[in-house]
Amino acid sequence: MASSAPVSPALRKKVLRVLFTSLLLDLISFTFILPLFPTLLEFYRDHESSQAHTSPTILSRVLAGLNAYKNSFAKPINDRYDIVLLGGALGSLFSFLQAIASPVIGTLSDKYGRRRALLWSMAGNILSVALWVAATDFRTFLASRVVGGLSEGNVQLAMAMATDISDESQRGATMALVGACFSIAFTFGPALGAWLSSIQSVKDNPFATAAGFSLFLIVTETVYLYFCLPETLPTATKTKSNGAARAEANGNGQAKPEEKEPRVRTNSHTLLNATHFIFILFFSGMEFSLPFMTYDLFSYGSKQSGKLLGFIGLIASLLQGSVVRRMHPLRVVQMGVVSCTIAFFLLGRVDTQRTLYTAAALLAVTSATVVTGLNSLSSFEASSEERGGKLGNHRSFGQIGRSLGPLIFCTLYWWAGRETAYTTGAAGMIAVCGLVFGALKEPPGTETVRKTKAK
Repeated sequence: MASSAPVSPALRKKVLRVLFTSLLLDLISFTFILPLFPTLLEFYRDHESSQAHTSPTILSRVLAGLNAYKNSFAKPINDRYDIVLLGGALGSLFSFLQAIASPVIGTLSDKYGRRRALLWSMAGNILSVALWVAATDFRTFLASRVVGGLSEGNVQLAMAMATDISDESQRGATMALVGACFSIAFTFGPALGAWLSSIQSVKDNPFATAAGFSLFLIVTETVYLYFCLPETLPTATKTKSNGAARAEANGNGQAKPEEKEPRVRTNSHTLLNATHFIFILFFSGMEFSLPFMTYDLFSYGSKQSGKLLGFIGLIASLLQGSVVRRMHPLRVVQMGVVSCTIAFFLLGRVDTQRTLYTAAALLAVTSATVVTGLNSLSSFEASSEERGGKLGNHRSFGQIGRSLGPLIFCTLYWWAGRETAYTTGAAGMIAVCGLVFGALKEPPGTETVRKTKAK
């Protein structure tokens, strides 16, 4: 297992500060749209259906296909699931496109540098949000989601850069810092997006205010990255100078071929990627169905759902800032999948809000741990020259799971019922427990994590 080149404390502190700030801006902007999906899609459906069309639109074709899928169920489904299915289909499309793009973005960052790849990714994000600002019809909104799915590489590149500047003892704490950005953003971003959507600034696009502020955050982030973010990937100049120094030391003017340190993997990338895929497959299905379950059981509206999501995000943030950053990566993953298994069983039988919030607390533990720990384990198995590609592949497997999970889980939920769906999810998590307790191993060098504080 190759370790990263030593990085000065000052440079590491600077890079972490820039990454943390930019990720917060990026993820807060990204979460604006999450609570808006139902009303946003209803707006496009009503807007296009109110106009006389001589030929079917993209939205009408999509809805017709989803209705055919919906009507194939053995028992009737209420019409309100049209928007639910459409939101799930768009979420699956976005994740599928990310699964395609992530390995490419990661490989390009290995070849041309993290900073350059990140700035090109930001250019795509700006175009995506700009299309949302201008989206007075569904076709333009769909284009914005396609561009966003293909260009969203910020998270994986931030993880690669954080790994570049961290040694083995710092790796878990650094990944927890990246995870904390998610938790903080998901605590405040959806509520801010919902509030901004209440401000009507453009008649033909009632969500233009939220989209416009999202664009402002993305542009601000891009400018900040351009002026403040240094490159973290070892450069060719450094390699060349090292070669010259070795030649001088040899005394014959010729550099000896650099001998690479033998690679000894603790966990194969195949095993880590498979674990990531299976976990996200079940977790994303539960995550997507949760707001609709609370609506069915407790008549939750956007305010109550926002409170529940904020509760999960707050607990996850506290855990990542205090406990997770000091634990071994494998222990982090194990704690999260056990919590998720128990949460699945509780959600299948929940009948009071107290039980719901107990399950939500367990899901907060899962959100704070599993993906962060798996990313850390994956980073240990990649040398600096392949890290972007390997982390991109790892993220890609998760995005494939996220593209399939909501549709599969919601199909089971609507066809067989809540208890059957969540019991099946718990069984899937038990399988994940078998992998993380029976097959994965702790990489050497992490035994010092608890004794070392992240700088």
